[in-house]
Formats: sequence, structure tokens, C-alpha cells
Amino acid sequence: MKHYKQSDLAQMKDRERARFVNCLSGFKSANVIGTRDRRQQDNLAIVSSVVHLGSNPPFLGFVMRPQSVTRHTWENIEESGVYTINHVGESFFKRAHKTSARYPREQSEFDACDLTPEFMDGFHAPYVAESSLRIGMQLVEIIPIQHNDTALIVGEVRWVDVQEDVVQSDGYIDIEGLGTMTISGLDGYHSTSRAVRLSYAKPDEELRELHINGETKG
Repeated sequence: MKHYKQSDLAQMKDRERARFVNCLSGFKSANVIGTRDRRQQDNLAIVSSVVHLGSNPPFLGFVMRPQSVTRHTWENIEESGVYTINHVGESFFKRAHKTSARYPREQSEFDACDLTPEFMDGFHAPYVAESSLRIGMQLVEIIPIQHNDTALIVGEVRWVDVQEDVVQSDGYIDIEGLGTMTISGLDGYHSTSRAVRLSYAKPDEELRELHINGETKG
């Protein structure tokens, strides 16, 4: 094992430190956030920080980086109050990664990265047609993280569009079956291989291995 002190991290070059620290949290979800401003200009941005915040009501959050440079996604969410979260799949992850480039506001990342914007009836923000799991979100609050000028964007799930045959009878979604990718660091993309589902943990019961549909194995 190699030991890194805080001073070691501070002495790293900026990009080296960014890659190193971004790997520390392990594998992360890969999603692209779809937004549209009031002038009907679409925006798409890849993020690796989407987290579950609660199921009732159904809340998801993600972190936006500092506003030291213009953040079109942040501005559009504040302006419109809605956005979409779209799983990044094996068939288009390179195009999704390209959305991290700094395009001018008048340039749609959908067009620049050859992805297709589509709309749910009555919902202002575009979703990604190529994605196998899309979520329509309503902004709840933006929580500033003052120490590094980032913010946690908290939203409520308004609708979900997902391939029907991957949703199990107990509510479990076979995300691997969708071909959803995961991210390590800033630029490592991975497909997944599920080891097993496990039973609900209780202090006085042994864990049981489950089939994908939630039934006990054996």
C-alpha cells in the first residue's frame, strides 16, 4: 500500500489530482442531464454524481461543479425548473462523453454529439432517445456547498421511461440488462457484471442469495 497525505495531494498537478480524487469514491453512475432554456435552446451534459436521496417522495440529487465558468445546465434548471436524467448506454457512451466539452450556449450538445432530443408531452426538458432509462425531474432545491462553490441539485421524479422487461415483479430494475455504463474517475467507462442479489438484511437471519426476480435461490 502507498500512503498519501493531504500534502501529497496538494502537490499534485491539477489534472493529476482531479483524476486521482475522482477515483476515490469508486464506480459511479453515468448519466446525461437534458435541459432546455426559455429560448428553446437545448443542452446536454454528462455527470457522474447522481445519487438516490429518498423513495417517498422519490428524490434524486446530483452535484454541479463551481460556477467559475458558465454552467448552462445549472442556469437552465434554475430558469425552467425541470430537467431529465438519462442513463448512458454502451451504444453511445463516447458521444455522451463528448458532451463534457465546452460548447457555446447557442450550440446544442445533442446536435454536436449526434444524439437525439425527444420530449414527453407537456414536459419542457428534452430526454435522450438513445437512452434505455430516462427520468423526468422537477427541481426541489439547490443546496450550495460553500467550501468549494459547488451545489447539490435536488429534484423529484415526475416520470420514468424504461424498457418494460427489465423491471422485476418486486420493483428491482435489471440495470445491467439495459446496457447501462458506469464511470471510474473522470474518463474510465465500464460495462458491468452482477455478482448476485441478496436478501434484506436482518440481525437474526442468514443472508440468502436471490434470483434476479427476487425469489430465493435453491
